[in-house]
Amino acid sequence: MQLASSFRPGSPVLRSNVPLSDHQIHDVAPSIFAEGKHDSRSERYTYIPTIDVLRGLRNEGFEPFMVCQTRVRDQSRREYTKHMLRLRPADTITGDEANEIILLNSHDGTSSYQMLAGVLRFVCLNGMIAGDDVADIRVPHKGNIVQNVINGAFDVLDGFDLIREQKEGMQAVTLNRDEQAVFARSALALRYDPTDTTVTAPITGNQLLSSRRFEDRRDDLWTVFNRVQENLTKGGLRGRSASGRAMSTRPVTGIDQNVKLNRALWMLADAMRHMKA
Repeated sequence: MQLASSFRPGSPVLRSNVPLSDHQIHDVAPSIFAEGKHDSRSERYTYIPTIDVLRGLRNEGFEPFMVCQTRVRDQSRREYTKHMLRLRPADTITGDEANEIILLNSHDGTSSYQMLAGVLRFVCLNGMIAGDDVADIRVPHKGNIVQNVINGAFDVLDGFDLIREQKEGMQAVTLNRDEQAVFARSALALRYDPTDTTVTAPITGNQLLSSRRFEDRRDDLWTVFNRVQENLTKGGLRGRSASGRAMSTRPVTGIDQNVKLNRALWMLADAMRHMKA
């Protein structure tokens, strides 16, 4: 079990290789257990109890293995702020990969209720999130939404078939060195916008292609995607700042930034798959 330092400084993240208990989840993300909406919300705001959704997914055989909550300066919002759970079938704690349901919600208006499909790679605990063309269920906090929430869970489950199809397609595609370099440069531009004059990439695209383990030295698109995704999101690559100072890249820790970047990387890899088909 690992208690990471933060998504932002002071915001805890808990990952485990066994299902998390309600007590463990509450210690990290008390907002999941909020019994109602924040006082700042109007009568039109519909409260969606995350804990009830979690219990429903547990009944379907999914268990939480990762939880996090954003840091807030206003402590009155700590019990209601944005949170994220990653759940997978409890019997898939070994092997290479597992399908995951990513659940995001809040009770203070900072986010809609959202469910996404993802894949966990056990060897490096990479939590990839599938792109817009797979499963993305968003439910605004308004109106009669109970049935929408229930239906959304099953829509995400249906999306796993498409994820498997895309993954197998990526595994069947081989990239030469030039194509790998193009993919890595495109991925780097997702993290460090080249049109933003205030942001300078401290590393090169080729650094994203470096392998952290022997089995990741293959040239198929799926493996290249995994290498780039891990290096980009976990950080730790040596580079130089705009002023020339030696530095290491930081991990992508913010909930919104992590989801956005992961989905964009998935869509980039899938686009490369279509181009090579």
